[in-house]
Amino acid sequence: MNNLKLVKPQIELENEYLSFYEEWKESGEDMVPWVINMDPSDFQGMLKSLSNNEEGVGLPEGWVSDSTFWLVDKHNRVLGAVNIRHQLTEHLYNAGGHIGYGIRPSERLKGYATKLLELSLIEAKKLGIKDVLVVCDAYNVGSEKTIIKNGGKSDTDYIEEDGNVIKRYWIKNT
Repeated sequence: MNNLKLVKPQIELENEYLSFYEEWKESGEDMVPWVINMDPSDFQGMLKSLSNNEEGVGLPEGWVSDSTFWLVDKHNRVLGAVNIRHQLTEHLYNAGGHIGYGIRPSERLKGYATKLLELSLIEAKKLGIKDVLVVCDAYNVGSEKTIIKNGGKSDTDYIEEDGNVIKRYWIKNT
């Protein structure tokens, strides 16, 4: 676990990221965080879009700046991704949180998500986020355990229009 680090998306990791992306697409699962849904066929364009998002350039109405990082091992294999929202909108307060993360399907249940969230909290602190909201669907027991391991304190659940229950947790980031 000590060989894991967060890196900004970069052209040097294109092949590693494409492997991560393709594995997730082939799994048929929802792609979390939302940024990994971006089509990487124009990889340079995707990187520019991620950079613009971080700088708050050209954001859609109602969106906030966000930072994306990839979790890589000592071989620069992309194991996961995280998206850190710099502020909360009403929607993010209810159902999105500050931090969204995901681990590639073949690397789950190895402790990587816990480390990814731990490293993400360091990045959130650099952004001045002292009280961090992290959420997960009620059925996602693994993510809930990850949040609690990183100091998550339960808050009121949010129920979406379709009945899906969102578990909400706050982490003091001091």
